[in-house]
Amino acid sequence: MTPTPRRDLLRAGAALTAGGAFVTGCGTTGTATAAPPATTSPTAPSASPHRFPFQVTHGPRTAASVALTFHGQGDPTLADQLLRTAEQHGAHLTVLAVGSWLDAYPAMARRILDGGHDLGNHTQRHVAINAMAEADARKEITDCAERLRRLTGSIGTWFRPSRTPTASPLVARLAAEAGYPHVLSYDVDSLDYTRPGASAITRKVLAEVTGGSVVSMHFGYPDTVAALPAVLQELNRRGLRAVTTTELLS
Repeated sequence: MTPTPRRDLLRAGAALTAGGAFVTGCGTTGTATAAPPATTSPTAPSASPHRFPFQVTHGPRTAASVALTFHGQGDPTLADQLLRTAEQHGAHLTVLAVGSWLDAYPAMARRILDGGHDLGNHTQRHVAINAMAEADARKEITDCAERLRRLTGSIGTWFRPSRTPTASPLVARLAAEAGYPHVLSYDVDSLDYTRPGASAITRKVLAEVTGGSVVSMHFGYPDTVAALPAVLQELNRRGLRAVTTTELLS
């Protein structure tokens, strides 16, 4: 297969031809939510002509690649260290940024994109969005989208709900109305936010990851930075590249 240029992948939106089953993540198993009718906007990523679940948990199991996705908030110095480590290993990540974090550290938006990584929306304040009233949940999504648009010219391709692995039907509809073709979940949870230590993070990820996996990790934790080299080295030994979600699902 001829590789697609990375610049095109980052601009491609969600042109996904993902195969296999899609299930919910974060320690629970369930049925993926069907795609709600999406409204388009001038800044929305281009929609895919292919049919697949609106809430995506993993890519094709035949893929020789995985997506390492990061909840974007916390100490920007640690975030930069993690990004540089990934880049030194030839890896590209997906960062779902919290809007209030972008308000505090606006330069991080361009830093992420300039490193060849994906950048998406993880709500404005990282609160329990599935429990919110419609108007408040909409504001969480659109406020973060506006930060992304102002800083980068795009709302980003990916939306991940906060404090939950999957979006409720209401939040899924609001995300679609805001211009996001997909809700991005995951099938491997590193549990790095529990601060188990770098070795435990490495073991957890490598015990569960397989071709097409989407791994949930976090900025802001020194153990995650320390674990990343070993994770990337073992993925490489297994013949699995760490790529952006856009590339994994293209």
